[in-house]
Amino acid sequence: MSSTVEFVGPPPKQRNTKHARIAGELRAHPKVWGVVRKPKSITRAASAAQAIRGARLPAYAPAGSFEAVARTVTEGGVVEYRVYARYVGTDK
Repeated sequence: MSSTVEFVGPPPKQRNTKHARIAGELRAHPKVWGVVRKPKSITRAASAAQAIRGARLPAYAPAGSFEAVARTVTEGGVVEYRVYARYVGTDK
Protein backbone atom coordinates (compact mmCIF):
# COMPACT_ATOMS: atom_id res chain seq x y z
CA MET A 1 0.00 0.00 0.00
CA SER A 2 1.45 3.40 -0.96
CA SER A 3 1.25 6.38 1.33
CA THR A 4 -0.70 9.50 0.33
CA VAL A 5 1.44 11.67 2.59
CA GLU A 6 5.05 12.50 1.79
CA PHE A 7 7.04 12.98 5.00
CA VAL A 8 9.93 15.32 4.22
CA GLY A 9 10.59 17.42 7.33
CA PRO A 10 9.73 21.04 8.09
CA PRO A 11 8.71 23.33 5.23
CA PRO A 12 11.36 25.77 4.05
CA LYS A 13 11.11 29.35 5.25
CA GLN A 14 10.14 31.77 2.53
CA ARG A 15 12.27 34.87 2.77
CA ASN A 16 10.97 36.70 -0.28
CA THR A 17 7.31 36.93 0.64
CA LYS A 18 5.14 39.93 -0.16
CA HIS A 19 5.51 41.11 3.44
CA ALA A 20 9.30 40.69 3.41
CA ARG A 21 9.46 42.88 0.30
CA ILE A 22 7.17 45.52 1.84
CA ALA A 23 9.14 45.56 5.12
CA GLY A 24 12.39 45.80 3.17
CA GLU A 25 11.17 48.79 1.19
CA LEU A 26 10.00 50.53 4.37
CA ARG A 27 13.35 49.86 6.07
CA ALA A 28 15.11 51.41 3.06
CA HIS A 29 13.13 54.63 3.67
CA PRO A 30 13.04 55.02 7.46
CA LYS A 31 10.44 57.34 8.98
CA VAL A 32 8.71 57.86 5.61
CA TRP A 33 5.04 56.84 5.42
CA GLY A 34 3.99 54.58 2.56
CA VAL A 35 0.69 53.06 1.49
CA VAL A 36 1.26 49.33 1.82
CA ARG A 37 -2.25 48.04 1.28
CA LYS A 38 -5.70 49.05 0.01
CA PRO A 39 -8.15 46.52 1.44
CA LYS A 40 -11.88 46.44 0.78
CA SER A 41 -12.96 47.64 4.24
CA ILE A 42 -11.73 49.79 7.09
CA THR A 43 -11.99 46.75 9.36
CA ARG A 44 -9.49 44.85 7.22
CA ALA A 45 -7.27 47.91 7.01
CA ALA A 46 -7.29 48.28 10.81
CA SER A 47 -6.51 44.59 11.25
CA ALA A 48 -3.58 44.78 8.83
CA ALA A 49 -2.20 47.87 10.57
CA GLN A 50 -2.42 46.15 13.93
CA ALA A 51 -0.64 43.07 12.53
CA ILE A 52 2.22 45.25 11.27
CA ARG A 53 2.56 47.15 14.57
CA GLY A 54 2.51 43.97 16.62
CA ALA A 55 4.85 42.08 14.25
CA ARG A 56 2.43 39.19 13.88
CA LEU A 57 4.40 38.42 10.73
CA PRO A 58 8.18 37.93 11.10
CA ALA A 59 8.92 40.48 8.36
CA TYR A 60 7.85 43.29 10.73
CA ALA A 61 9.79 42.10 13.78
CA PRO A 62 10.60 43.18 16.34
CA ALA A 63 7.25 44.50 17.50
CA GLY A 64 7.25 48.28 17.64
CA SER A 65 9.80 48.78 14.88
CA PHE A 66 7.03 49.72 12.44
CA GLU A 67 4.19 52.19 12.87
CA ALA A 68 1.00 51.54 10.93
CA VAL A 69 -2.42 53.18 10.71
CA ALA A 70 -5.65 52.60 8.81
CA ARG A 71 -7.35 55.50 7.09
CA THR A 72 -10.45 56.10 4.98
CA VAL A 73 -9.54 58.40 2.11
CA THR A 74 -12.02 60.03 -0.29
CA GLU A 75 -10.66 61.47 -3.52
CA GLY A 76 -12.93 62.61 -6.33
CA GLY A 77 -15.91 60.92 -4.73
CA VAL A 78 -14.11 57.55 -4.56
CA VAL A 79 -13.65 56.02 -1.11
CA GLU A 80 -10.54 53.94 -0.42
CA TYR A 81 -9.35 52.21 2.71
CA ARG A 82 -5.60 52.40 3.09
CA VAL A 83 -2.93 51.01 5.37
CA TYR A 84 -0.06 53.44 5.89
CA ALA A 85 3.15 52.18 7.48
CA ARG A 86 6.66 53.33 8.20
CA TYR A 87 9.81 51.88 9.70
CA VAL A 88 10.89 53.65 12.88
CA GLY A 89 13.53 51.23 14.13
CA THR A 90 13.68 49.86 17.62
CA ASP A 91 14.76 53.04 19.42
CA LYS A 92 11.44 54.90 19.43
